[in-house]
Amino acid sequence: MTIPNKADAKLNLYIKFLKERLFFEPSSATLHYNLGLAYTQKQLTDEAISEFKQALECDPALAQAYVNLGGLYFRKGDYGQALEFNLKAIQIDPKLPMAHSNLGFGYLQQGDYEKAIAHCSRAIELMPGLLNAYNTLAVAYIQAGTPDAGIETSRKMLQLNDRFAPAYYDLAIAHRMKGDLKTARECYEKALSLGHPEDTELQESLKSDA
Repeated sequence: MTIPNKADAKLNLYIKFLKERLFFEPSSATLHYNLGLAYTQKQLTDEAISEFKQALECDPALAQAYVNLGGLYFRKGDYGQALEFNLKAIQIDPKLPMAHSNLGFGYLQQGDYEKAIAHCSRAIELMPGLLNAYNTLAVAYIQAGTPDAGIETSRKMLQLNDRFAPAYYDLAIAHRMKGDLKTARECYEKALSLGHPEDTELQESLKSDA
């Protein structure tokens, strides 16, 4: 029998409290939304989706619920639904940085680099410290065949956090594209030292060109 730790026990009590409150206030968008957040924290994706959708039935203007639904559908690998929900979020509130960041990631997965760049740039404009948006932006630039822009974006990431492994990995890819193999190797090794997963294909290409 697994004994839950204090954090799990506290979260379970919070979920129990919210469900009890919802018994008496079933039309509370806030309670459904908070229960959705709690289920998300417990990695109960389907339960969280259900609660966010119920929150929107109670309050269709709850933009953050659309953002969270989009994130959950990304987790399920359903990029179409994820994009749809984040687009609904910015229709309600065009200044939601996470919605723009999520849209950038979704469009990147679909190969629409122009839209990915536009939405990530907007996310960064709204929240200059949003590392995930910078990372998606750097990858979009690189995959769009503009490594110099990818390098510039990655350097900005490192100004925010000089131990952010994906930034070094992005730099390795971009410098590899430009033929600067020495710098590419240095950046790749730094990314690995900070915990980035190995990329066998990149690693072999750097060795073969050594």
